[in-house]
Amino acid sequence: MAAKKITKRWLFNNLSIIMVILVALEIGFSFGIRAFYYNNVRSAIMAQVNLVASQLTAFSEDSSTTFIAQVRSMVENFQERDRMELMAVDPDSQIIFTSSGFEAGQSIYMPDFYEALQSNSGTAEMIDIVNGEKIMAITVVSPVQNQQLAAMRFAVSLEQVDQQIILFILIITLIGVAIIFFVIFSSSYFINSIVNPVGEVGETARRIAHGDFGARLHKKNDDEIGELCDTINYMAEELSANEKMKNDFISSVSHELRTPLTAIKGWAETLTDMKGDVDPEMFGKGMRVINSETERLAQMVEELLDFSRLQSGRMQLHKEKMDIIAELSDTVMMYEERAKHEHKRLIYEEPDAIVPYLGDRNRLRQVFVNIIDNALKYSDSGDSVTVRVDLSESYIRISVIDTGCGIKESDLPKVKEKFFKANSTRRGSGIGLAVADEIVSMHGGSLELSSRENIGTRVTISLPLEQG
Repeated sequence: MAAKKITKRWLFNNLSIIMVILVALEIGFSFGIRAFYYNNVRSAIMAQVNLVASQLTAFSEDSSTTFIAQVRSMVENFQERDRMELMAVDPDSQIIFTSSGFEAGQSIYMPDFYEALQSNSGTAEMIDIVNGEKIMAITVVSPVQNQQLAAMRFAVSLEQVDQQIILFILIITLIGVAIIFFVIFSSSYFINSIVNPVGEVGETARRIAHGDFGARLHKKNDDEIGELCDTINYMAEELSANEKMKNDFISSVSHELRTPLTAIKGWAETLTDMKGDVDPEMFGKGMRVINSETERLAQMVEELLDFSRLQSGRMQLHKEKMDIIAELSDTVMMYEERAKHEHKRLIYEEPDAIVPYLGDRNRLRQVFVNIIDNALKYSDSGDSVTVRVDLSESYIRISVIDTGCGIKESDLPKVKEKFFKANSTRRGSGIGLAVADEIVSMHGGSLELSSRENIGTRVTISLPLEQG
């Protein structure tokens, strides 16, 4: 529909403007060519007017022959009689001589004669239809005062001139029609090369919007439309990748939620079946598992809530004066038993210093928990996790270095993106690192990762101390 509207608008606007321009040009050309030809005819007549006036003056000075006889001879032998007619007119507006053999002594319609007699210049012009023929007539008062001759009148037929003008106007009209057809042709090319591809882009975008992420546009030219096709195709690829990550995330979270729920339900049923015959050791073990898995569930739900707050921009910090080294040390202590149980080494030398810092205690601890938990999660038995603190005047840098499975080079730029999991064989939702990165950014710091597959990963948290 949009393409059709653009097509109609394009054709209507272009044709309207071009039609107005062509009509204006044709009207201007018509008047111009008419004025050009009529001026040429007028100039030719005026040239003969001047010649005849000089001859009349010469006749008046020649006493060998009567003046009227010489005028008659001049009129009858007029050299331009094939192009124009010369008439001698007496004071009573009677034609006395004519170069075309017109019968003398008769009157014809010539208002230019009376106008010439009253004009200061002694000249008058008439363009009119006489006896069904369009003519241009110029009457000039005789420079010689004579009772028999009052004026000389020159008349030229405009029929052939008008035919020539009409021919030129017809040629211009044909050129205008050709221009219109060219505009229609070029507009058709425009529609086929731009408007129709835009329609295809819109149709493909609608398919992508309805979930068909496999829809692609065929790039035909390396122009703006081609760039738009590349952009739409890139958008489809990104949406497809995000959709896959989202589905993997839902599957991962479902599995992560199901695992502790299964353990809780299983131990709850086991303890319930014991009834009065309660084994204290098994009871204690069951309760520890239930507490541990409940804590794990609570942590996952909190992580999901944090992610929701992050997505909606509702995550806020509650800053207070704190010792950031103490918070890090407490977090490391939380994972010491787990590291021993999983036969991994957790190496940490607590700095002998107090580092005051203005930040959100709980959020920063959440960051430390997430980073150390990931380091242990992606390490195997026998591997080590080292927590290191470097202090400078303006920054505190906390590095967590593991000798675990590492991250592929192609996955490294994506690890801080939402839903992304570099290793689907390890537990986790894939949003913890994204949340941690946002918390660090909100504190004015940065979270950087470097990793080599099968060698290990280094995560560095840099926080500015001027906030403290």
